[in-house]
Amino acid sequence: MKGTSILVTGGAGYIGSHVVKLLGERNENIVVLDDLSTGFEESILQGKLINGNTGDKALVQKILEEYNVESVLHFAAHTIVPESVENPLKYYQNNTCCTRNLLECCAEAGIKHFIFSSTAAVYGELETGFASEDTPKAPINPYGSSKLMSEQMIRDLSLASDLNHVILRYFNVAGSDPDGQIGQSTKNATLLIKVAAEVAIGKRDKLLVFGTDYPTPDGTGIRDYIHVSDLAAAHINALDYLRNNGESTTLNCGYGHGFSVREVIDAINKENGTPIPVEEMPRRAGDPAELISVAKKIRQTIGWQPQFDDLNLIVKTSLAWEKKLSGK
Repeated sequence: MKGTSILVTGGAGYIGSHVVKLLGERNENIVVLDDLSTGFEESILQGKLINGNTGDKALVQKILEEYNVESVLHFAAHTIVPESVENPLKYYQNNTCCTRNLLECCAEAGIKHFIFSSTAAVYGELETGFASEDTPKAPINPYGSSKLMSEQMIRDLSLASDLNHVILRYFNVAGSDPDGQIGQSTKNATLLIKVAAEVAIGKRDKLLVFGTDYPTPDGTGIRDYIHVSDLAAAHINALDYLRNNGESTTLNCGYGHGFSVREVIDAINKENGTPIPVEEMPRRAGDPAELISVAKKIRQTIGWQPQFDDLNLIVKTSLAWEKKLSGK
């Protein structure tokens, strides 16, 4: 696609930076728009960084025109579920209103391809523990609601314009770049494997386990953990799919099987060589016992083939990145 560019919003963040790396390895022309509120400039290994926000209409319009953008990959968002409960308007502003602004600019510029970073949080609490793309959507927090609203805007705009899209609903993203160049540097992270790795290197005192009385084999919650590099590859597959005139679609991004909290802790302990301190706590409101993707559609539709479906490898790359961050 010589002469055209790809705009990656939030490309300095955890997932966005891994996608930018893969795009760069394909010699794509990349423009990253990130306000660096949670991202890191040093995580951008390829392309040009523009410091700004997707809510800045004049800036977005200028970027789309000046860099002849043909595809937009939209990651920019706040993602901390407890914070969304405490400060819902922050999430509706940044995740929903700014997405609306970005979409308006894309429509005006005639952008053809739009890939959206969504979440399994749109499903809410499940009866079976498994979610397919057709499972009813009933988010139980403002984060999930803000993403679901954005999904609907994208679909509606696609019906009214030439914009085609792929919406990717992530399950539990974990791990870091196996090459060790980039990783999950999120401050005050809440994701289990990241937090457990921080405990392992002494950055945190202990790991809190919320709920040990779930109706699961070992009493702890079960989640579908997907390595960030596999998730990044799914975005590359989605881009190729849209460039080959693929129809707009929504896809779950997960492995289709899960691990319990205790199994994750065992994997961390094995890789670390020393058991980490754990404190058991009561269940948190709204945490389902089990959340696993039904992820056949993504393989069939865009040809996604995961390469890192291995809990031990996910944990190993997470721990290696934490050691690198701490200088150990």
